[in-house]
Amino acid sequence: MKTIFFGTPVLAAECLKAAIDAGFDIVCVVTRADKPQGRGYVSAPSPVKVLAAENGIEVFQPEKLGEPQVAETLKSFGAELFLTAAYGKILPPEILSIPKKGAINIHASLLPKLRGPSPINRALLGGDKIGGVSLMYMDESMDTGDVILRLPMEIPDDMDFSKYSGELAVLGGKALKFLYNALKNEPGDRLPAEKQDHTGATYAKKITKEEMVLDFTQPAALNYNKVRALSPSPCARTTVAGRMCKIYKAELKSGRFSPSRPGRIVSADKNGIEIECGDGSLVITELRPSGKNKMSASAFILGNIIER
Repeated sequence: MKTIFFGTPVLAAECLKAAIDAGFDIVCVVTRADKPQGRGYVSAPSPVKVLAAENGIEVFQPEKLGEPQVAETLKSFGAELFLTAAYGKILPPEILSIPKKGAINIHASLLPKLRGPSPINRALLGGDKIGGVSLMYMDESMDTGDVILRLPMEIPDDMDFSKYSGELAVLGGKALKFLYNALKNEPGDRLPAEKQDHTGATYAKKITKEEMVLDFTQPAALNYNKVRALSPSPCARTTVAGRMCKIYKAELKSGRFSPSRPGRIVSADKNGIEIECGDGSLVITELRPSGKNKMSASAFILGNIIER
C-alpha cells in the first residue's frame, strides 16, 4: 500500500525503518528543513531524511504545509495512507483529506495522557512508571484523534531518554506490523478506533531552557528525573567548581542532612560528585564542562578544585 511518511528526529527514523520492514510501500518522506547543528553550525539533514536517502525514497521538505502546492505535490504520489511520527507540525484539513485510508500518527504515550511535542521527556520528568505508544487517526487538533491501538510498557527508574526512546521504537515497530496486517485485512478504509476521554488528557509541552537547570533546593528524586529525562540531549545542567556543566549521568541517594544546605558538595571521589538536595542527594557520575568533551566525574575532579 502506497504510503507517505512524515517525521524528523531519531525516533521517527526508527519508525520509518519499522514501517519499511513491516511492508508499507513508502513512496515519499516528508521531513523538516535541514537544520544547522553542532559547533560549526553546519546545515545537516534530519535522521529521517538520511534514512530515506539510504533507501532511495523521495524526500519532500515544505516550509509551510498550508500552501496550495504542498497538497498538490502530496496528491501526485497517489498514496492511500499517511503515517506520521514526531513530525512536529499539525497537518491541515486539506492534507488530512488526501489519503483514503486516513492519516495515522504513532505517538509516544498512552493517549490521552501526554499529548503534545515532548511526551518522552515529560514521562521521565514526572517519574512515570508506565508509558508506551499509541496509534491514532489524526484530526485537526494535536493528538486528539480516535485511538486504534495502545501498547504499554514499564519505565524502570534508571531508564534515561535514550533508552526509553529505543524501547518505544521497538514498540512502535510492533504497532506498525499490527497496523499493516490490520489494514490489509480490513474490508473498508477505516479501522475500528475509540474516541479519547478528553477529561483525562494531559499536555507534554516543550522543555524550556529554565527547566534544564538543576535546582538543589528540590528533592534529589526530581533532579535525578531531570537528568535522565534530558540525557543525552539537551541535558540537565548546573555549575560545578565554577564551571557550567551538562550532566549526562547521575545516581540517587536518600536521606536528609543536618543542618540542611542544598547545593553543598558532600563528597567528590571516584564514585562521583555528591551534591546535597532538599531531600537526599544527587551523585553526578558523567558530565561535560563548557568547552570540553564529555567525561567521568572522577576525571573532572582531577582537573578542578572542588570546594565543599
